[in-house]
Amino acid sequence: MVTPSAPYVPVKVTAELDKELSRWLWLVKWILVIPHWIVLFFLWIAFLVVTVIAFFAVLFTERFPRGLFDFNLGVLRWSWRVSYYSYGALGTDRYPPFSLGPEPDYPARLDIAYPEQLSRSQVLVKWWLLAIPHYLIIAFFTGGMRVGWWSGGLITLLALIAGFAVAFTDRYPRDLFVLVVGLNRWVLRVAAYASLMTDAYPPFRLDQGGHEPVMGAAR
Repeated sequence: MVTPSAPYVPVKVTAELDKELSRWLWLVKWILVIPHWIVLFFLWIAFLVVTVIAFFAVLFTERFPRGLFDFNLGVLRWSWRVSYYSYGALGTDRYPPFSLGPEPDYPARLDIAYPEQLSRSQVLVKWWLLAIPHYLIIAFFTGGMRVGWWSGGLITLLALIAGFAVAFTDRYPRDLFVLVVGLNRWVLRVAAYASLMTDAYPPFRLDQGGHEPVMGAAR
């Protein structure tokens, strides 16, 4: 059957599952990512400051300054890579780079289209009012949004189930993988919208799989 649902263009989340995963490495990844968590703590403080500056920039100029946009995109990219490596997916054993760049060779990637113009009226309400329904949903997914990464909630539970599956069967269940990535995709779409990086309202739709849906793809 063909479903004519259009892809959510502004935010593109891509993930590729490692063909071979260590049976037991996932048990110690919480130690391995500590350096990333420390750096991300400070990066997300900067992210919040930049978002406040961008709020006033959009309010007066209808533009998100490109340098500030690129910085916030970099923080989201870094966070997604760390989450994908650790307990947001456990989809790769490749250690995440300490980088704000796109890192096209890493199996978890994120891109957000730069908006040439943003709405003055929306910037006043979208991050606290319009996004509330999504906040309620992703709080269940994540156990509550953390600053810079997410842990707990449904996503981490499913990732841990995948970890045990890898330990005992040497394979990551494919259906579980596409679901976990779909949940993370929803979180990242809301993060981009709430941080004023797009005016396109996130769809209430679970787009599963390692790649964004294609218009008219069979479901």
